[in-house]
Amino acid sequence: SVPLLQAARKKNSLNLLELSEAELEEQFVRGDGPGGQATNKTNNCVVLKHIPSGIVVKCHQTRSLEKNRKIAREILQEKVDLFYKGEDSDVFKEKKASEKQKQEKKRRAKENLERKKLFKEMQQLAKE
Repeated sequence: SVPLLQAARKKNSLNLLELSEAELEEQFVRGDGPGGQATNKTNNCVVLKHIPSGIVVKCHQTRSLEKNRKIAREILQEKVDLFYKGEDSDVFKEKKASEKQKQEKKRRAKENLERKKLFKEMQQLAKE
């Protein structure tokens, strides 16, 4: 039950669909958020649109325009892969596996906490 487009931005995906530059529309805009003058005076935020699917990615993670362009393309490639392959996408499978690990970790932590509480109660009873 992972929303498909939220599963993007995983590093180790191998079999992603290739994007051609002809299918992309790129704009450079002023970023928003914290940063003051460094943000307000430079157009280093990249807005990348994949024309066939209509998917739009906005990237303003760094102050470098080139790095933002590279990151935006990586994110867009993963989102386009998810859009066309759906649940068969490597990105989706990785996200699902990591969520499963996270849930398992939470479950184990909860069990350990219950054991600790039980142990403390047993110690209190032994003292009395």
